[in-house]
Amino acid sequence: MRRVAFDDLEDFMRKTFVAVGLPESDAAVCADVLIESDKRGIDSHGIGRLKPIYIDRIRAGIINPITKVDVVKNGLSTAVLDGNNGMGQVVSKMAMEMAIEKAKTYGMGMVAVRNSNHYGIAGYYATMATKAGMIGITGTNARPSIAPTFGIENMLGTNPLTIGLPTDEAFPFVLDCATSISQRGKIEVYQREGKELPSGWVIGEDGQARTDTEQVLKDLLTGGAALAPLGGIGEDLGGYKGYGYATVVEILSAALQGGAFLKALSGLQNGEKVPYRLGHFFIAIDVEAFTELKEFEKISGDILRELRNSKKAPGHDRIYTAGEKEHDAFVERLEMGVPINAALEKDIETIRQWYGLSV
Repeated sequence: MRRVAFDDLEDFMRKTFVAVGLPESDAAVCADVLIESDKRGIDSHGIGRLKPIYIDRIRAGIINPITKVDVVKNGLSTAVLDGNNGMGQVVSKMAMEMAIEKAKTYGMGMVAVRNSNHYGIAGYYATMATKAGMIGITGTNARPSIAPTFGIENMLGTNPLTIGLPTDEAFPFVLDCATSISQRGKIEVYQREGKELPSGWVIGEDGQARTDTEQVLKDLLTGGAALAPLGGIGEDLGGYKGYGYATVVEILSAALQGGAFLKALSGLQNGEKVPYRLGHFFIAIDVEAFTELKEFEKISGDILRELRNSKKAPGHDRIYTAGEKEHDAFVERLEMGVPINAALEKDIETIRQWYGLSV
């Protein structure tokens, strides 16, 4: 496994996006979102998704490389945007920027998006708000993956509900996670590494846990398998809670803007590939509308430090708070570079053959 410096990897992704038809400015946005994932150690959403989630779909004609954004509604503290099946990162960055600007004037801003595509790590947009001294909240629906509690059919997307809070530490508090136990991207990481899944991540048509990674990825597409919600299969460990949160994100990502939902997000119609038509929402809350920013950051930091300094379980010498592991990964990868395994090398080689690019 070799390591690649941040700038080199970002430059490769930017040039790849340009080669497939994105304008330079949009390509820079998309590459910035993807490299942020690799910087934070979130290997499920960075360079690993460049080819299969974006480039392959653009080449197949189901994502428009030119992102035309329509403002459907624009109120004092709210707005609705239509991404017209363009790049999710482009319309999403615009949406959070609008939410932040509205929050500067009115204390809070919320922008909903329809007819979009995969927008990368949700934490990117929440962090946009924390950098502006605000609380950032975002969510998105996705192609059907999660089975409802007591069900076996993949109905809901992995639907992250992501929250970023500014602190007085070197990094913000960013809770960025799916409402399923795991997400499809992590299963793809296990596939690339040739590993079986942990029991309980995926439920089969017989209601039992599945661990056969390769076949699970195929069956997630056909409905032969589904992801378990946070809390797991059934109710014993609170699976209904993850199911409920996934449903909240589904409603906010579709109902506010008249967007598509559930099975309509499968990317298939009569056996043919079609646009995904995803929906997102973005909320920015100006801390200064409630209290002094420095006071908020100090109290937030004190809470996190007290949590980390609390009594450790036997065999453990460290407690983490959200965003800390990602910060640690950033520090390590800033020096060592992003790890590129054999499977990613194959994707890079394919792109090199298509467009004459390499990294």
